[in-house]
This record gives sequence, C-alpha cells and structure tokens, in this order.
Amino acid sequence: MKESAVSDEELRSVVVDALLQVAPEVQPAGIDPSANFRDQIDFDSLDYLNFALLLEKRLGIRIPELEYPRLSSLDGCVAYLRSRTARTSAGG
Repeated sequence: MKESAVSDEELRSVVVDALLQVAPEVQPAGIDPSANFRDQIDFDSLDYLNFALLLEKRLGIRIPELEYPRLSSLDGCVAYLRSRTARTSAGG
C-alpha cells in the first residue's frame, strides 16, 4: 500500500478517466462537480456499475453496492474515495 493518501487532484483524475471509459462523449471541462452525474451524462444503471467497478480496479479498493449513491457526483466521488483510500493507506 502507499504510505500517503491519494490527493484530491489524483482522485478527480481517476474519476474523470473512469467516466470517459464508460461514457466517452463526456466533456471533462463541462462537468459540474456538485451535480448528479445522471443529470449531466447519459448514464444508465449498467454504466454506473461499470463506473464503480473501474474505480475499484484503479484504486485497489472495494466499494460496497450500498455506498454507490455516494458516487453520484464528482465532489461526492472525491470525498468518498478520499475516505476509502485514506483507510486503505493507513492499513485498514
């Protein structure tokens, strides 16, 4: 595991990269960080699942399905992933 937590900037980059893999039409500069992805992107439930799985794979974490709603916006993703990667980095 890494000794230091992943920065918010790195997390934003990971989230945007995952969005682009699931929805290549996304314009990263046009994403409103506080708005729900489903209000901004043509995202169905399968896209959302693939997005969460990409985040898990890229960050080496497990995201329980009950916590998927916390991944509904860019800001929400960063806040949630920050807490998950900090725990992983700290060894738990």
